[in-house]
Amino acid sequence: MPFVTAGEAAIYYELIAQPQRPVLLLSNSLGTDLSMWSLQTAKFAEHFSLLRYDARGHGKSAVPPGPYTIEQLSRDVLTLLDALELTRVHFCGLSMGGMIGQWLGSHAPERLHSLVLADTATQSGSATFWNQRIDTALEGGMDAVIPEILAGWFTAKFRSKRPDEIERITTLLRSTKPEGFAACCAAIRDMDLQADAAKIRVPTLVLYGRDDAATPPICSRFLLEQISGAQVLQVNAGHISNVEDLDGFSHGMMDFLLRREPR
Repeated sequence: MPFVTAGEAAIYYELIAQPQRPVLLLSNSLGTDLSMWSLQTAKFAEHFSLLRYDARGHGKSAVPPGPYTIEQLSRDVLTLLDALELTRVHFCGLSMGGMIGQWLGSHAPERLHSLVLADTATQSGSATFWNQRIDTALEGGMDAVIPEILAGWFTAKFRSKRPDEIERITTLLRSTKPEGFAACCAAIRDMDLQADAAKIRVPTLVLYGRDDAATPPICSRFLLEQISGAQVLQVNAGHISNVEDLDGFSHGMMDFLLRREPR
């Protein structure tokens, strides 16, 4: 299996290489792995080489002792790009992936053609909230936090209408090691990217679900105010908008990216 070593962590990745096509890197949410994007990979691969990876603490990647930081998670991405000899990529990150994207956009803009920040925030939740979630996961395992996560991630209508997708995401959450989940919860608890947002100068799309309860639309509006020239796309979804509004997310993001392909 393909791994890249980032410090003490082996980072798992999958690359669908398309000769002469720019690379689109997808970064997933807290608690999931790269298969979060599986319903969209075929469409994205029509136009891009596609790179997906499991953040440290998730999926097939290593679970070194935490807590982690957003900078650490972001530097894992830079290590991956260096190992694959990728100078620049289009980057799309959702939720925690979008937090990583913000750090990259402000600290390593030379590595990005463009940036999609989906359902994300510069700050998220209180320390009390994250400490409770960390304690619950470590003491009771992922099953102890899954119901609350799903309620915050998807609208009631979607949960009722698409039990198949809810089961798929439940399986992803259940397969995540509590220690890795908790270490990344700490990264989100401790982050403050407010000052970094105004430093982002790469072409950026801020994409958000209209009914996002985890990172409400006000979080996206702050990003839009701070990032010069940023574009916006609202889709009919909750927090995990690439799943709940698959077509709206995919078409809108592809339209943005294809207009920014390097010539």
